[in-house]
Amino acid sequence: METIYFLMIGLYGAFILFIFSYSLMQANLIINYLKAKRDESKKRQVEGASKDSFNSHISTLNLPIVTIQLPVFNEKYVVERLIESIINFEYPIEKLEIQVLDDSTDNTLEIVANKVKEVRKKGFDIIHITRTKRHGYKAGALAAATALAKGKYIAIFDADFLPKKDFLTQTIPHFADDQIGAVQTRWGHLNNGYSTLTSLQSFALDAHFTIEQKGRNSAGYFINFNGTAGVWRKSCILAAGGWESDTLTEDLDLSYRAQLKGWKFKYLEEVESPAELPATMNALKTQQFRWSKGAAECARKNLTRVLRSNNLNLSVKLHAIFHLMNSFLFICILSLAVLSVPMLIAMHNLSNHQYIFKFSSLFFISLVILSLFYWVSYYTKFKNKLVALLFFSIKFPIFLAISMGLSFHNAIGVVEGYIGKKSPFVRTPKFNIISNDDNWQGNHYITNVISPLTFIEGGLILYFFYGIYLSFSYGDYGIMPFYVMLIFGFGTVFYYSIYHSLSILRSKNNFP
Repeated sequence: METIYFLMIGLYGAFILFIFSYSLMQANLIINYLKAKRDESKKRQVEGASKDSFNSHISTLNLPIVTIQLPVFNEKYVVERLIESIINFEYPIEKLEIQVLDDSTDNTLEIVANKVKEVRKKGFDIIHITRTKRHGYKAGALAAATALAKGKYIAIFDADFLPKKDFLTQTIPHFADDQIGAVQTRWGHLNNGYSTLTSLQSFALDAHFTIEQKGRNSAGYFINFNGTAGVWRKSCILAAGGWESDTLTEDLDLSYRAQLKGWKFKYLEEVESPAELPATMNALKTQQFRWSKGAAECARKNLTRVLRSNNLNLSVKLHAIFHLMNSFLFICILSLAVLSVPMLIAMHNLSNHQYIFKFSSLFFISLVILSLFYWVSYYTKFKNKLVALLFFSIKFPIFLAISMGLSFHNAIGVVEGYIGKKSPFVRTPKFNIISNDDNWQGNHYITNVISPLTFIEGGLILYFFYGIYLSFSYGDYGIMPFYVMLIFGFGTVFYYSIYHSLSILRSKNNFP
């Protein structure tokens, strides 16, 4: 029996070690981010740089033709507002080409066709590109359209985005550096105050679009194009091999292939591109599953290429490893949660080897680093730091718990990605929710199907209650907060998965 215990302890320790190593990379990004912000502040003071002076520099440039690509699939609720935002760009109309890449199978096709006719009458070069087969999903649509693109640069926007008028004038000038292959902007949020769910999503995404993206970019590490709200140099796309559909995150894949070819990326934290956040748990699960599985697929495809590259230094490789393997964290979290119960039993059956269990202190160090990571991203939104600390002390534990609650669902996707199991690109349904008065119940793109995995999540709640029972039985309460967070996290995910599905069922059948 001791052999089984030691094997389990070894596995437990390996997962903790990965999380700790990942947290060290995040700590480095915090340092990089703060240093970059300090350097930018000093530069502004010395040069007196401003948006006005930057735009006056733009006016002296010979503006190139830019192609705007709008990949669409069954987006009848949001596609018109997207096209409308694009034609409001502050950019010469004769230098603008708009491609609506429409793979829709519903009346979105008709809506887009009518909108394209309307916009074309205003003098815009806009085309409606349709395909009879949705081969390659979004990546396939982008690849087909890129071959037709007139522009030297290609800007891409998903259907739920509403880019600002000055988007191109803020991004295109950065391509004056011939080595820049792509420019990525920060995502904003149209509906972050709609619910607790959307608020927590914005909390997580803001950390990625501040510390991670800027922290990596400022230090010369690889970053990723986020699939939308960015601009590519067309020659960079072609040189990197073009869009490929063998992963669910074609954006991350192309980003790595391009940077491995020597292209540089530029991240602009100060340029915001607002978008809609998923408003239901099942929509969020769909998005998270695709991102997690796609990241695992990209790691499987590109990690060896990174390790074998002779043009990358050790620090770049280390950050690339943990960047590509960030979705492995869900496997680690789920495994630690499940193993915590037998580990609790083992702890009270290996009285002569208690020193082994002190290794778990690395997990708590990782949590401290993680809290700093999100705190640095969060507090800048507040003038009063005490108020920021108050809200953060409430929001961060809830975010952490629900992230744990999503670990089972996401870990399934990660495992599928690593073993090479293919699945279709399932789009995240868009709701056209901006104000708190908007609702999603009547949306035609969401279903009331409850996944069998949801009931496993419910079973895990009972499992962690058993962990609490054992904690009381042994008089060992050190792990109790962990179980409370797991129960809250899995309970919240389970509840909203059921509740939102039933709400959809009621609305479709006109039940009260």
